Amino acid sequence: MQRKPVCPDCQETPIVSRRDFLQTGLASVGALAAVGGALPNWATAKDTTKAAAPETLVKTLYDTLTDKQKKVVCFDWNHMDPKRGLLRTFVANNWQITGPSLITHKDPFYTDEQRDIVRQIFEGLITPEWQPKIDKQLEDDAGGFGHEQSIAIFGAPGTNQFEFVMTGRHMTLRCDGNSAEHVAFGGPIFYGHAAEDFNETKDHPGNVFWPQALAANKLYQMLDGKQQKQALIAKSPREQSSGFRSPGEFEGLRVAEMSSDQKEHMQKVLGLLVEPYRTSDRDEALACLKKQGGLDACSLSFYQDSDIGNDKVWDNWRLEGPSFVWYFRGRPHVHVWVNVADDASVKLNA
Repeated sequence: MQRKPVCPDCQETPIVSRRDFLQTGLASVGALAAVGGALPNWATAKDTTKAAAPETLVKTLYDTLTDKQKKVVCFDWNHMDPKRGLLRTFVANNWQITGPSLITHKDPFYTDEQRDIVRQIFEGLITPEWQPKIDKQLEDDAGGFGHEQSIAIFGAPGTNQFEFVMTGRHMTLRCDGNSAEHVAFGGPIFYGHAAEDFNETKDHPGNVFWPQALAANKLYQMLDGKQQKQALIAKSPREQSSGFRSPGEFEGLRVAEMSSDQKEHMQKVLGLLVEPYRTSDRDEALACLKKQGGLDACSLSFYQDSDIGNDKVWDNWRLEGPSFVWYFRGRPHVHVWVNVADDASVKLNA
């Protein structure tokens, strides 16, 4: 049975746009990285070791679409939506980029073959180790893969300018073949989870993303009293606030001021944040971070006003650099806003 909770925090709110930064290569980011019931065939995890690249599969999917389908899910590269602005760069915590879900029980919009291709694209963007976790999130939040997810394709797949976007409750994923200029992940992304209830308890039981916060909080415990005082901020920012700010506006403790063991643990936290995504997307995100000064150019903040259970395990926290925002908002359940670029002048469509 699908869960459709009323979620005042899960309303539509915007976001951003990339290219030209893979020249840094894998070597340039190595140091940073070293920090119920049977589902249909198309909705189950598969062995992706021999699967085609997601970008290739986007072209395969595009070629199967009928003219009627293309009118609904295909758009020009710079398509402007009256409500959302540049649709390709929009992000929100609960939205469907186009009307039809992958699964529609009445008058199905997609064929089984098309849903299978979408599933393969999805699996190509997520590491195999994380597939069961993301499927659990989808089951808890939306009744399973396909029930509340929709897709759109921008530009012309098979050329050097296209993007596939998949959205739903607690999900925005992108596949762009390095088309979008300057940004990692094809643009801003979002992930979240309400594992057992809208209002999660202090330990966030069953939440697949909570270990990221536990790792960050372990770093907080490693800080001395002065550092903790600097890192702990009274009030959380508005959760959609993931646009880039100047370094003078950063809150919290600068990573550059941490000790060597604290920095080493910060690298591990960063590794956990990018861990769910395919290698090429992780490398792009870390290359962007490196270009803007790496972790030393970032600040880490924890927020005192959002402490579920008053246990001083901070549910809301944020890692922020000149063109890097990873905002983990854990109250009342997990919402995570990600905006990474290699150019601090990239604007957020919010």
